[in-house]
Amino acid sequence: MKSTVEQLSPTRVRINVEVPFEELKSDFDKVYKTLAQQVRLPGFRPGKAPSKLIEARVGRGTVLEQVVNDALPARYSEAVSANDLKVIGQPEIELTKLEDGQEFTFTAEVDVRPEITLPDFATVAVEVDPIEVTDEAVAEQLLSLRQRFGTLKGVERAVQDGDFVSIDLSATVDGEAVPEAATEGLSHEVGSGQLIEGLDEAVIGLEADGSKDFTSKLVAGEHAGKDAVITVTVKSVKERELPEADDEFAQMASEFDTLAELEADLRERVGRVRKVEQAGQIRDKVLEHLLDTVEVPLPEAVVKAEVDAALHDAIHGLDHDEAKLAEMLESQGTTREQFDADAKEAAERSVKTQLLLDAIADAAGTTVGQDELTERILFQAQRYGMAPEQFIQQIQQANQLGAVFADVRRGKALAGVVEAATVTDTTGAAVDTAEMFGTASDDAAEDETAADAEAAEKE
Repeated sequence: MKSTVEQLSPTRVRINVEVPFEELKSDFDKVYKTLAQQVRLPGFRPGKAPSKLIEARVGRGTVLEQVVNDALPARYSEAVSANDLKVIGQPEIELTKLEDGQEFTFTAEVDVRPEITLPDFATVAVEVDPIEVTDEAVAEQLLSLRQRFGTLKGVERAVQDGDFVSIDLSATVDGEAVPEAATEGLSHEVGSGQLIEGLDEAVIGLEADGSKDFTSKLVAGEHAGKDAVITVTVKSVKERELPEADDEFAQMASEFDTLAELEADLRERVGRVRKVEQAGQIRDKVLEHLLDTVEVPLPEAVVKAEVDAALHDAIHGLDHDEAKLAEMLESQGTTREQFDADAKEAAERSVKTQLLLDAIADAAGTTVGQDELTERILFQAQRYGMAPEQFIQQIQQANQLGAVFADVRRGKALAGVVEAATVTDTTGAAVDTAEMFGTASDDAAEDETAADAEAAEKE
């Protein structure tokens, strides 16, 4: 087999392949064997009919077509390997010549990873916010802890911000009741903004059994995106009483004996959270610097696939109804044209990021060990609140294990750039990135730190 490659663009090639018929003997044998099981000839048991008789029955053209169809994928893969191509996506294959007994030729156009000229990462310099642990931040954490141990008591007064209310809701659109939007005895924390837009403002000032109408857009159901008149009725009002911040509270809410010890621990926790926030800012700024300064040609087909996926995700929950999508976008104050433009911009950034980090990983010879892959899977499972076995089964069924592997490898590649870069905070102090990221071989440590920080924020 002979193959040559034409460079159509920095991200696309055409592979020209010539396959002599003498190389197809095994392919013919497989086709004859398959047809022998399907074709019934008098005097021969299934699978035992001679190839010439089979060919006479089904026709030489049918045999040739099956041989070529079966041979194309393997010969394409062989040509890709022979020419050391880093292909992306599916090829467009065209049979260009078929001479029975001589050869067949075909072409395959496919996107490839572009050549990317990487900078000296030691020249990368970024500036980030310093780590600051203020008294206000510690007080906020202490307040959050006190709220967890607070108690609710009923009050006979008008609703205030921060109260807990029990409410009934109903809605109409164009004067018609919307049954699925009606509910009774719904608990709500005023000021949380977790239910309907405009609800918090409507209930403030109402007393028990008081009602008020307000207008808001429905976010679900057949009337999603439409303005509705919402009627809210307050059934009861409760306020939260907080325990005093003293040594007794510290002993009840923690393992510490004094409030001072508890506050010192909270200060340390806030510091860890700020460190993780700074680490995220470092990663983002280093990546942004690379994306701004490194030229990365983008494969159009790959970008289009990402845009199509974004559109599919957006319209899937709307029964693939373009009209509903238009209504939803209008309710959000945007247009389909803007949606398409934003989707394309996001897709281009995503593809550029992947190609760039893959190139960095290739240049550095970055590898991913089984322990690192397992650690990432366990971390992701915990993040989604799933058992590890269930999460692994889900990503395997979705054929996403390779994507997880690629994400770990890209994370390690970026950590290597961060390690080589110069990072300072806005006060001019140097930031020790090794303390946050470890070395390029230890990207998983950041996940562990992030998990600790998330836990600290919840406490």
